[in-house]
Order: sequence, then structure tokens, then C-alpha cells
Amino acid sequence: MNFIGRIMRFLFWLLIVSWSVALLRRVMAWMLRDATPAQVEQDEAGGSAGSGDAQGSSAGRRLVRDPVCGTHVAEVLAIPLREGGELVHFCSAACRDKYVDGTQRLAANG
Repeated sequence: MNFIGRIMRFLFWLLIVSWSVALLRRVMAWMLRDATPAQVEQDEAGGSAGSGDAQGSSAGRRLVRDPVCGTHVAEVLAIPLREGGELVHFCSAACRDKYVDGTQRLAANG
């Protein structure tokens, strides 16, 4: 009877794991399905409208890194700052202010 109990327990956990994997696959497919059509539509619209629109749509998906906190932000949502011919992007005005204060301190000491 002990042997049959172990087999039943094994089959029970095998069933639970297989259902969990199937559920996880469905959730991932659902998440990817919602993201993919928008990107495909942007690519199709950019390709048929010309190179100017294609560059604009690719810029919307490009991520830039905030030099203060290291956060990655979409380029269209980032706060740009041109300093010394270089364009730097920030996730928030607070990070931009920290960066500006830090560079002013370095220039004053330097």
C-alpha cells in the first residue's frame, strides 16, 4: 500500500506542475500577444509612410540610460539635457537637477 501511495503522490505533483507550466505559458503568450501587434503595426506604418516616420517609431522604442540613477527610460519619455554638445537623458527632473548640481560642483573645484 505504501508503494501505491507514493505513485499517487508522484502523479498528483506531476499534474500540478504540468498545469502550472501550462498556465505560465498562457500568461506569457497573453503578455507577448498584447505587445506584438502594436510593434508590428508601427513597423508597417513606418515602412509604408517613408523613412522619416520609420525613424520616429524606432526612436519611441529606444531606451536610454539615466546617468544618475541608472534607470532605463524610453527616449520619448526621458527628459533631455544638452551639455557640451552631448545629449544626456534623465528619468526625472530630480535626477537632472542632481546631475547639473554635481557637474557645477566639479567645475567649481576643478
